[in-house]
Amino acid sequence: MAVKGSTKIFPHLWYAKEAEEAARFYASIFPNSRVDHVTELRSETPSGPPGSVKVVDFTLLGQRFQAISAGPHHEFNDAISMVVNCDDQAELDRYWNALLEGGGRPQACGWLIDRFGLRWQIVPAVLDEMMRDPDPARSKKVTDAMLKMVKLDIAALEEAYRS
Repeated sequence: MAVKGSTKIFPHLWYAKEAEEAARFYASIFPNSRVDHVTELRSETPSGPPGSVKVVDFTLLGQRFQAISAGPHHEFNDAISMVVNCDDQAELDRYWNALLEGGGRPQACGWLIDRFGLRWQIVPAVLDEMMRDPDPARSKKVTDAMLKMVKLDIAALEEAYRS
């Protein structure tokens, strides 16, 4: 039975064993974030004995998430990523650096893999608008600039857009 006022749709992430640790890590990075509840399943499951599987409800930037620690299943991959729209370079840098902490790996074009294997896109909020510009030459210039970057540089993207 759904809880009155609960979110109807939200992401659910499967971790081999570190869902609670991941949720606490993410909540420490983003404002308006917290671990709301950790529930140990009291039943024998295909993933383990009673108490070994945990469901973690957490909030990031006011958005509900849920994760489970239920043993190895499928690893995260590039098919799903969390997108964080940033208002300025300082915010972008802060999230980029925090999510790389403890063993994360930068990828390309604003993407990174955190230490738990989850993919993130840390992007300037203005990027979509620049890439959707009706002038195909402007859109191409900003896209070409973005494709050469690892961590995105807002000033360089804006310069490419204006050139």
